Amino acid sequence: MSQQFSYLAQAKEVMRDVSFKANYDGSQQKYIELLPAGFDNLQRHDVLITLHGHGSDRWQFIKQPRGECAGARQVAKRHKMILISPDYRAKTSWMGPAAEADLVQIIDTLKTQYRVDKIILLGGSMGATGALTFTALHANLIDGVVALNGTADLVHYQNFRAAIAASFGGTPAEIPDEYKRRSAIYFPHKFTMPIACTTGAKDSVVPPQSVLKLLEQVKPFSKHVLSIHRPTGGHNTTLADTIQAIEFVLTALQD
Repeated sequence: MSQQFSYLAQAKEVMRDVSFKANYDGSQQKYIELLPAGFDNLQRHDVLITLHGHGSDRWQFIKQPRGECAGARQVAKRHKMILISPDYRAKTSWMGPAAEADLVQIIDTLKTQYRVDKIILLGGSMGATGALTFTALHANLIDGVVALNGTADLVHYQNFRAAIAASFGGTPAEIPDEYKRRSAIYFPHKFTMPIACTTGAKDSVVPPQSVLKLLEQVKPFSKHVLSIHRPTGGHNTTLADTIQAIEFVLTALQD
């Protein structure tokens, strides 16, 4: 991992494009780190990790004006959170083994580098799916999860099949167990932390049914479950709904 830095009460936000050697395969991978104004690494800070959608990269949540991205930035700034936006194998990740390993490595590095308090994992579309998958696999690393228009069932999800197969190392018929273990719907008991999800009834890109089902199954295990379902909504989440979802999780973590 690149050189560690010491920050003491910076007047402005500090952004770094961080490169690191992946433990998984030795490749060079990247993530954006955005430290809040007034950041002091002697103090504890919450971390918001944002996972981009299919076809995008680490810059999506840093630069794009769409509601999901602007909302994440606004909440991170308001609460003086460390914002981390990883490539996690970039455009067609789908939280396969390499992306999963990279995110574990990034979290380990953050905990070494800074005084990390709570870690909230957020994603949009593919990133929302990845947030649910990663939390199911590594619930011990995540304190709260926000999924914006994702799926919880990769076994039966029909879109982006070629990209998912490339990421996972085969098709559902070839490696059914891999698809099942990366599908949050089969592991509701892992979601004991606060969780907020947004869905749209008109979403044909990532249909909402599996996430709605997951949220019902999670209720016996988590005291803090928020579903923002829009009957006329499509494959997007508004700025207001994004902020509501993240703030719900942050408030729940104070309980």
